[in-house]
Amino acid sequence: MFGRIREAYGRFRRFRDAGRARSRADGERRPDGASRAAGKRTPNLFEAAAAYVSACAEDDQDRIDEAAGWVSPEALSFGVNELACRAVIALARERDESPRAVARALLGLPAG
Repeated sequence: MFGRIREAYGRFRRFRDAGRARSRADGERRPDGASRAAGKRTPNLFEAAAAYVSACAEDDQDRIDEAAGWVSPEALSFGVNELACRAVIALARERDESPRAVARALLGLPAG
């Protein structure tokens, strides 16, 4: 389980570092990461986070790369964090346990 977490985090870090190294060509992307293409709707950070996490869970590198390109690395990080919080809360309610207990169980940590 920790191997998958490390692997997903490593992919995220590689993407984040590559995004910082890229420069915007002729204003192709706005600072908020949105495309200037007319009539084309840009996914928001929560859509990007949901697509990114589900692609990581299914180990689909093409979808991971696509979703990671929708928003800035910082926005994606925030969205993934928000998704994790909401998922732990929902699972805790479902199991009638505390979010702390659920999070520790998901990570394979002893109850603390």
